Formats: sequence, structure tokens, C-alpha cells
Amino acid sequence: MTATLAPPVHIGKAAVGALGMLAVATGALESVVTPTLPLLQRELDMSPAEGALLSIMLLITGALVTPIAGKFGDRYGGKRVLIRLMAVVSAGGLVSALAPNLPVLLLGQVLQGAMVGALPLSFILVRTHLPAGESKVAIGVVSGLFVGGGMAGTLSAGPVAEELSRHWMFALPTIAVIGATLLVNRLMPHDPPGRSDESGVDWPGLALLSGTLVTLMLVLALAPDIGSQPLVLGALILVLAAFVTGWIAVERRAAAPMVDLRMLARPAMWTSCVLTFVVCVGTSVPVYLVPQLFAVPADEYGFGAGATEIGFFLLPGAIAASLAGPIGGIGARRFGSRAVVTAGIVIMVAALIALAAVHTEVWHLVIGKAMIALANGLCVTAMVTSTATSVEPSETGIASSLVLVTRVVGYAVGAQVSGAILTAGTPSGSDVPAESAFVTGFVIAGAVTALSLLVTRTMSKGVKS
Repeated sequence: MTATLAPPVHIGKAAVGALGMLAVATGALESVVTPTLPLLQRELDMSPAEGALLSIMLLITGALVTPIAGKFGDRYGGKRVLIRLMAVVSAGGLVSALAPNLPVLLLGQVLQGAMVGALPLSFILVRTHLPAGESKVAIGVVSGLFVGGGMAGTLSAGPVAEELSRHWMFALPTIAVIGATLLVNRLMPHDPPGRSDESGVDWPGLALLSGTLVTLMLVLALAPDIGSQPLVLGALILVLAAFVTGWIAVERRAAAPMVDLRMLARPAMWTSCVLTFVVCVGTSVPVYLVPQLFAVPADEYGFGAGATEIGFFLLPGAIAASLAGPIGGIGARRFGSRAVVTAGIVIMVAALIALAAVHTEVWHLVIGKAMIALANGLCVTAMVTSTATSVEPSETGIASSLVLVTRVVGYAVGAQVSGAILTAGTPSGSDVPAESAFVTGFVIAGAVTALSLLVTRTMSKGVKS
């Protein structure tokens, strides 16, 4: 006899507000590293390559956790999984706040990466407890508040780190996460678990993908020192090859793979993944290089900006990124996905080449970074739309996870290559990279991104409304 599940309890504005507060807090905690990365590198004596590794650890964990969080949320209930996930995030924030050195801070960032699964779980709760019309509004509110939290974190991290300490810039948003989680636990009713998924979680695939990403980052981080430790780098390359081979073998045989590699054979999917990778590489290079260039001493060729100033300089880029989603969605419906992706790539290439040629004034970097953020948002929105309409509804989750992993790899490779370029371009006995290292990074990113225009020709135009 099958038990009848009770209908979900309708929630009010207070519960949605608690989810919104949690979105603000997690968005702020996620964004504190970027504007303060030069400060963290100085205080923890990090090389540029190590700084790049720190900047992407949260993203890597998020890519691995998000599909599992969604699956568990459907199976056991969104609230139950969300509360446990936030406990991990809170622990990570406290570890980051107390970290005395880089290894401990990296551990804190790994734990904090679980926050990336919070938004999908919040959407599960909203869709469960609200009618369709109200749920769309609530999802938009929660998403917007997450972006707003990111902007708040970008602006506040510098002043907090400079006036108090780097420890407090992690501690304050972590306290907010803990408070918001307690409110969600109190105000949000439990949602009924869904049907049990007999396929389970692809744990072997998850473990091998984790090993692949971490080893890849270590290889890129050590690449500038190949002359001093070639054996270590060679051994890591062999380990990386073993992880990749094992992961491909496991994913091809898994009943419910984390990433269905067979989908890559479809033209629409491999096109989307190639473009996603290239666009994310092109975006992550200036995301890493621009704050570093702001922080270069003014008596060299930079601006000597502190963490507070860097946060203000990066704010227009954050605003442009938040506007890019709606603009990209409207453009994809009106002109088709291919046109929007092409326009975004052209804007990004122009901005990267302009940054390589002209970066002697603050406004050069501010405008260039904002244009790249806008272009990235246009491309990502259009490609998500294109991907979603190119697969069957039942395959949307698998296709999304494939694109998600590709995005993470693109961002990680771009950031680590940028760090490696700066490390290799830093003269012996100096802490300041040569200006040519920044130029090289922008030019390489622009050239790689420009090559993706050859791939956009194979995209379908997209459905016009």
C-alpha cells in the first residue's frame, strides 16, 4: 500500500525573506576573496600562482557539490539538505576566518564551496511551497539578493580587512550565514521527500573528477617552476592522465553518470561546451589580472590600490554582470542564441585587446573589466538557453551538469594560467611582475577567445520569439 504524502504547507513572506537573507549572506561570503586577493597574497606570502589557486577552490567544490545537492534535495527534501549544507559552509567560513596560513585557508574555501548548492535547494523549497506564479517571483527575488550580496561583499571586504583584519572579512558574513540558516530552519516548513532515485549518486565519478581538477590545478600552479622541479611536475602529469583515463572509463559505464560523456557527441552539446570553456577562460584571466594590476605600486606602473579601492573599482563589473542575464535572455529570444553569443565574444575580444594596449589609467581597467563581465553574462545566458532547448526535458539536468563542469574547468584553467604567467614574469628578488606579463595574459586571453568565433558558426541560430 502506498502512503499518501501530505500536501506541502504554503509559506509566507517571512520564510521567503529568510531564504533571501541567506542568499545575501552566502553571496557576500563568496565574493570577499576577489577584491582582497593582493592583500591575502602579501599577508600569507603567496606566489601569484598560489593566489590563483585560492581564487578558484570555492568554485571547484561548488561544481562538484551542486549536482549532488540537487539530487539529495529531490530525494530527501530541500530543507533538510540545505540546512546540512549550510552547516558545512559555516564551518568553512570559520576555518577561513581563523586560518593562520594558506593550506588552512584553502581548506576553508573548499568547505565554503558547498554554498553553490544553496540556490538550487532554495528554488526547490520555493517551488514546493508556493504556487507557480508566486514561485517565479520568489526565485527572482532570491537570485537578485544573491547578486546583491555579492556586490555587498565586494565593497565591504576591503574596508573590513584593512580596518579590522582579514580574519573578520570571513567571520562577519559567516555569522550572517549562521543567523540566516537558523531563521530558515525555524520559518521554513519541511518539504516532503520525492521518489527514491534507484540509480544513486555516482561517487566513483565524483571522486575521480575531484582528483582530476585538483591535479590539473597543481600542474598549472607548478608549471612556472618546471626548471627547478621537473620530476615533481612530470609525476603530477602522469597522475593527471591516470585520473582522466579512470574518470572517462567510469562515466562511460555508470548507470547514472555525474557527467554523461556520450552527450558530447551531439553537435549542439560539444559546441556549447567548447564555447563555455573558451569564454570562461577569457573571463577568468581579467578577473584575476585586473585586481593584481590595481595593486601594483604606483611608482612602478600600477596604481598602488588597497583592498577597499579595488572593491570600488570592481563594482561596475559586478553591476554589469547582474544586468547581463536579463539582457542576454531578451536578446536570445529576439535575435537567437548564436547572435547573442557572437556579440558577446566580439565585445570580450575587443575589451581584452584594449586592456593589453591601454591600461595606464584606472578607468581603462574599470571599463574593460565591466565590458568583459557584460560579455560573459551575455554568452553564458545565451548558451544556457541554447543547451536547454537542444536536449530532451529529461536530459536537462545531465546537460546542465556537463556545462557546469566545463565552466569550472575554464575558469580554473584561465586563473591558473594567469597566475603562472605572473609568476614566470616576476624578476628574481622582486615581488612585482613585469608589466609585459599582464600584457601577455590579456593578449593570450583575447586570441583564444577570438578563435571561438570559428565555433559559433556551427551553432544553431536559436528560436526567435
